[in-house]
Amino acid sequence: MAKITAIPATIDRYSAAPISGLKKRRVAAYARVSTDHEEQLTSYEAQVDYYTNYINGRDDWEFVSVYADEGITGCNTKKRDGFNKMVADALAGSIDLIITKSVSRFARNTVDSLTTIRKLKEHKVECYFEKENIWTFDGKGELLLTIMSSLAQEESRSISENCTWGQRKRFSDGKFSVAFSNFLGYDRGENGELVLNEEQAAIVRRIYGLFLQGRSPYAIAKLLTSEGIPTPSGKEKWCGATVKSILQNEKYKGDALLQKRYTVDFLTKKKKVNQGEVPQFYVEGSHAAIIEPSVFDAVQKQMAVRHPGKNRHSSVSIFSSKIKCGDCGGWYGSKVWHSNDKYRKVIWQCNHKFDGGEKCATPHLEEAEIKELFLKAANILCTEKDEVIADFEAIKDTVFATAGLEREKADLQEEMNVVAGLIQQCINENARVALDQAEYQERYNALADRFDKAKERLEAVSMEITEKQARREMAERCLTEIAKQEGVVSEFDEDLWYALVDFVTVCGKDDVRFTFKDGTEIKV
Repeated sequence: MAKITAIPATIDRYSAAPISGLKKRRVAAYARVSTDHEEQLTSYEAQVDYYTNYINGRDDWEFVSVYADEGITGCNTKKRDGFNKMVADALAGSIDLIITKSVSRFARNTVDSLTTIRKLKEHKVECYFEKENIWTFDGKGELLLTIMSSLAQEESRSISENCTWGQRKRFSDGKFSVAFSNFLGYDRGENGELVLNEEQAAIVRRIYGLFLQGRSPYAIAKLLTSEGIPTPSGKEKWCGATVKSILQNEKYKGDALLQKRYTVDFLTKKKKVNQGEVPQFYVEGSHAAIIEPSVFDAVQKQMAVRHPGKNRHSSVSIFSSKIKCGDCGGWYGSKVWHSNDKYRKVIWQCNHKFDGGEKCATPHLEEAEIKELFLKAANILCTEKDEVIADFEAIKDTVFATAGLEREKADLQEEMNVVAGLIQQCINENARVALDQAEYQERYNALADRFDKAKERLEAVSMEITEKQARREMAERCLTEIAKQEGVVSEFDEDLWYALVDFVTVCGKDDVRFTFKDGTEIKV
């Protein structure tokens, strides 16, 4: 019979250190609290103090550090700086053992937890979870860890759903909160309500007024920056996107649209613009308004009709998107001549003058010429203002009539509702009865095509209504400005330029036509 002798292991299979060696294990601890509330901070400080004393109290352990994160969620590891530094140090060989209070403190995401543990294990770094008494080098460690991590993740999901339900319940009750530190025009009241800040509200009103004059968000941002007015977050430089967000925020007219964005995934905390996936709530008259509803609505119409494209609306200069080429219809752009000598000047010419084979014959204009021509045209208009206003009053209800379009819009909406019902009926029938699939598909495609055509026409009619309303409001504001003018306009004024001029068409050196916002065209 063969003789069998057992040879005991002399090297730890995980750490590769001699089993009989007296080398101390380098130990670190990880502490995390998920909110920055005062009671949680006390818990955080207690964890740091506890682990420092606990590790230093062991003769076979060498204290490395306590890594910690304050007010950070455990659902993912991307923003946990303390955690990520600890893992990096462990992988670099500075740590042999990591101690954590519980699996949920380490991570609430099962995938993150197991991936990190396995990576540490490959580098001979063990983790110990006190509450669950799990050692990751133990044979049962990974099984227990998987179960506990899944429970922690499920608990996080449950907490997230409860928070979401509570938030939506508040929305349905018309309750909401805003980031006051970045909200121009309002301060936080005693109970968290919106309280008007008159000094800031004046800036908001001015932004709306400048936009209705004809300035773009970019031009308004440039003006506010030049005047040294701080942004909502206290910065010196404004950007067009900030101005645009102010112009589109319904809270400035005293209303509130709630749940504009929602959290897609409780693990990643990724947010998405709500395009109908979850309910929204619109609260009218929820707080004091800064902007009159009619003014707010006028701004939305103006924003809707400023189309992008080849001849997009630009306001890099006061003359941008204002001067048209009579040959190709494109906009004039600025060019600098003699940029490096004393004869330097800015001229305006067609942006497409040298495109293609045949160049535009329209002349260039200097800025001084444009201003002089505007003064001539404005004075002609103001001289004839009584006649111009009377003509507009006589034709406005006909030119800007939308009753027929409104009826067509209602018919198209009804058509879409009917077709949507037929499509659903077709689908249900196919689910219940064994239909010929080729015939079913043909019928379904016909209905879908009918729906798409109605939808496309509805969008076109809606835009046409908006454009007519916007043009009428723009014309009325222009005529109000004309009515104010008394005497001769002797100096070029930017505000008057924006208020009156729709566009200028350059047909020739002696043929420049000003089209004003009321529709009047004057050749100078």
